[in-house]
Amino acid sequence: MQWEPGPGEGAQAPAFDCPVWCVLCQGCRARLREACQRGRGAIRLPTDMLSIKLPQLFDIHQVPKVFREDGIISGYRHPQSSALDCILSSFQMTNETVNIWTHFLPTWYFLWRFSVLCSTLNFLSESYTWPLLVYMLLICVYPFTSSCAHTFSTMSPEARHICYFFDYGALSLYSLGCAITYSSYVMPDCWVNSWLHQHFVPIAICNTLFCTSLSCYSRFLEMQFPHRSKILRTGAFVFPFIFDNIPLFYRLLLCCGGSCCHSEALPSHCYHLLFAFLTCFLFASHLPERLAPGRFDYFGHSHQLFHICAVVGTHFQMEAVLADMTSRRAWLIAQAAIPSFLSTLGALALGIILNLGIIGIFSAPLLWNPHHSANHPLTPPTKRKEQ
Repeated sequence: MQWEPGPGEGAQAPAFDCPVWCVLCQGCRARLREACQRGRGAIRLPTDMLSIKLPQLFDIHQVPKVFREDGIISGYRHPQSSALDCILSSFQMTNETVNIWTHFLPTWYFLWRFSVLCSTLNFLSESYTWPLLVYMLLICVYPFTSSCAHTFSTMSPEARHICYFFDYGALSLYSLGCAITYSSYVMPDCWVNSWLHQHFVPIAICNTLFCTSLSCYSRFLEMQFPHRSKILRTGAFVFPFIFDNIPLFYRLLLCCGGSCCHSEALPSHCYHLLFAFLTCFLFASHLPERLAPGRFDYFGHSHQLFHICAVVGTHFQMEAVLADMTSRRAWLIAQAAIPSFLSTLGALALGIILNLGIIGIFSAPLLWNPHHSANHPLTPPTKRKEQ
């Protein structure tokens, strides 16, 4: 540090050629230099962290048949990716990236809505809210499970099947949650306390077993009979959907005949049915990528649109359920039996146990006899696609 007098000032003040703190504290310069060296070493990142590379991507002819999707030509991940590679791939543009995020982000939206309801409703002691509790839990679980399935489905052919087994199980449990909620809040007035109303949830539990079993079985037909596999898988989810919505279809039929009173929930129910139809159509048709293979590999293919329609439909369904629950509360409490623990949380617990058992049964052959099929070759891709 050096001090110079300004213009018009007197004699020059003494100048310091070294830092002031070194003058005041002898030996501090050496200590400061040593501390700086220590700090530099402490904050130095490992070389491996600075040289992380995103996973390679491959074309359709470079991956085994089990990993291929109709109309998707490029953007495939390595068929034997590590868990870390799978996670990293969600931050690069692959043909699965949008699939991952279109269900991961809505999970947080539904969790936020759930947390708001937890602050306004008494889920612990008010049994009337237990069907809503089951429903909110499951609409948070199914998109998260789907996101995880798409993330880790390229670790191996066996892992791919098992990931989607859990995805199917979560969707079938979601259908059970819809049945529990519809039985409690959406059932038409004239059907309350009827035979169907009393047996609606037990039948829905059987439907979840049928849905999970048939959809998991369809994966074993995928290589040799792809069209049959697609039909079985679509039917596995359409059947419980139709059953769950029988009370709603009847209410809408009454409204078309002019014999129903206006309800705030009906517009949201109609929007939910519209998006449910679009979801089924996109899942079954593989449009638009079927018309222009390779054009929609990263953005706009049917599975991405399927995810978006499913989430939007679930949002409208949630709004409709909340509207019916609020507007029909007094009448339902007076006329119908109060939802019990057995018919709500107990049914959910039973459904989870049974579905896990089914998933275990279908997963066991894959774990005991890996690489069991010649249709699932695991020869790694040999040609790297430049990114």
